[in-house]
Amino acid sequence: MGQRANPFDPERFKPEAVSEETRAFNATLSKMMANLPNWWEVGAPAARLAQRAGGGRAVPIPPPSPRARTRFIKAPDGHEVGLRVIAPDSPKGIYLHFHGGGMVLGGADCQDDVLERIAQNTGLACVSVEYRLAPENPYPAGWDDCETAALWLVNNAKAEFGSGVLTLGGESAGATLSAATVVRMRDRHGYTGFRGVNLFYGNYDSTMTPSQSLLGKSGLLVRIRTIKEFADAYAPAPLDRRNPDISPLYADLKGLPPALFSVGTRDPLLDDTLFMYARWIAAANEAELAIYPGGSHVFNLFPQPLAAEANARADEFVKRVIAA
Repeated sequence: MGQRANPFDPERFKPEAVSEETRAFNATLSKMMANLPNWWEVGAPAARLAQRAGGGRAVPIPPPSPRARTRFIKAPDGHEVGLRVIAPDSPKGIYLHFHGGGMVLGGADCQDDVLERIAQNTGLACVSVEYRLAPENPYPAGWDDCETAALWLVNNAKAEFGSGVLTLGGESAGATLSAATVVRMRDRHGYTGFRGVNLFYGNYDSTMTPSQSLLGKSGLLVRIRTIKEFADAYAPAPLDRRNPDISPLYADLKGLPPALFSVGTRDPLLDDTLFMYARWIAAANEAELAIYPGGSHVFNLFPQPLAAEANARADEFVKRVIAA
């Protein structure tokens, strides 16, 4: 995989690297966030209902895709795991997707526009997992559902979609689950066949990295309290939050697929991405790091030039690894 310009170039982290368009968008986003309620104050069920009603969410839920369908698969304990499928004719492979939301919010049907873009630009069938959410279902429920979906695809993708080529990825909590899933599939099932993993600003250390504490003081979408409340929901005491399954930064990362790590410089989860990228490389895996000046958390889900740039690079990465 070709190496790009040094991602650790200090120029990318300087204030003057932030474009005027990004500055203007961040100012607008800050105003948008000012009046949104905190999910832990209204409760997770109410916050989810508000999201679907069009309120309580900075990132609006797009209209459903007319070609999206939901199917269900059986987990080992008998419960059903929903899969949101958006597939082109004769897909070149499958992109297994995990949505964000701090393991508490969001849903597989909340990002049809993202799945449509990936399907259109890569030729892959997108399969997004409706994993169980905290606090009603804390660790390991969501992790188990993602593993169930991955294992089902390994065994059924060829018959279901006409291709056994697999990639995976996600945003925020979805990136965390993606990293944990590739490790689980290697350790529990001996599967190392994913062509690549596309990781946008995951939380890879639930014990809090320095940037979570520092940038979290003024985070546009994610603040220190937000991070703590999410962690308390999905990994309540007495769980060890340095369990590598919960915090993949502490996992044995040997023998994992090529990865693209993407993050904005105003994201409190900046260090998580920087540290995880370094550990991925140190484990002798291929990896790329994409740093976006001024990017907030979930910056690539908003209509702004920085998002178009990041999503184009991610789609290019996915296309490249499936062709390798």
